[in-house]
Amino acid sequence: MKPVHVALAVAVAAVWGANFVVIDVGLRDFPPLLFSAVRFLLAALPAVFFVGRPRVAWRWVIAVGVTLGIMKFGMLFLGMHAGLPPGLASLVLQGQAVFTVLFAAVLLKERARRVQIVGTAIASVGIVLAGLDSTAGTLAGFLLVVGAAACWGLSNIAMRKAGPPDAFRFMVWVSVVPPVPLALLSVLFEGGEADLRALQQMNLSGLGAALYVAWGATLFGFASWGYLLRVYDASTVAPFSLLVPVFGLASAWIFQGEHMTAVTFCAAVLVVVGIAVGMLRREKKPMPPERSRCHLKQPSERPLPPRLAQSDYGRTPS
Repeated sequence: MKPVHVALAVAVAAVWGANFVVIDVGLRDFPPLLFSAVRFLLAALPAVFFVGRPRVAWRWVIAVGVTLGIMKFGMLFLGMHAGLPPGLASLVLQGQAVFTVLFAAVLLKERARRVQIVGTAIASVGIVLAGLDSTAGTLAGFLLVVGAAACWGLSNIAMRKAGPPDAFRFMVWVSVVPPVPLALLSVLFEGGEADLRALQQMNLSGLGAALYVAWGATLFGFASWGYLLRVYDASTVAPFSLLVPVFGLASAWIFQGEHMTAVTFCAAVLVVVGIAVGMLRREKKPMPPERSRCHLKQPSERPLPPRLAQSDYGRTPS
């Protein structure tokens, strides 16, 4: 990769990693479902009026909007609001790689490679270990974030089927889907009075958090990632996603003093190693030149008999 593209990939991973701390800040000012609705509203408006049509079937826009926007981010925000720390949330959410492999096998009939199975098993052990490290007060949060990871894996399958030619435009239209359903769910479960109070008392930290997760993590992050995937193979770009929990744990430690226990550290190592193993691909060995020439030689390339190899080939031999 070009150095500028390496820097872009690292920047996206850093933005996504720090995003969990920013979400935690925003949840101090907003109820979780309302915060998620505001996030996608800011991501969709006013950009949707300038980007043009998504250039994919509308069913895929709706499918990704529901699985990624409503289900994944709704459960993630609820899980963090329930008490799961941002650093641990950034780690548990990487279970999406495990669910993506499982859903691809079930829904797309893709046969998992041996390294994917081994990597999935290793990462799963790490996720379970992270759950065991959760206190009783954050067990519900842990389960909600695991559910968010499953929804992310499902949205990955929908995005693969959609194959959007323009990731930024696609994400803008995907962001149109979640705001109204999330707002209705917020009124139903969090209360209209609480929502109205949060909007009336919104301060700079709440607004800044909403803008960061909308414009930084959603539009900049997904658009830049989609651009890199168009320029390079997925196997070249995907390993940079391993930096997301690293930045997530580091930013939680730096800005919020989140303590990393030995169990959490072991869980992080297992998850990162498991995802890395699942990305391994076996390169085909080039065929030796001699064998290649023998293999490619056609019957017509055999040497002619001496008498037919003369300049008078085609004449009746005397």
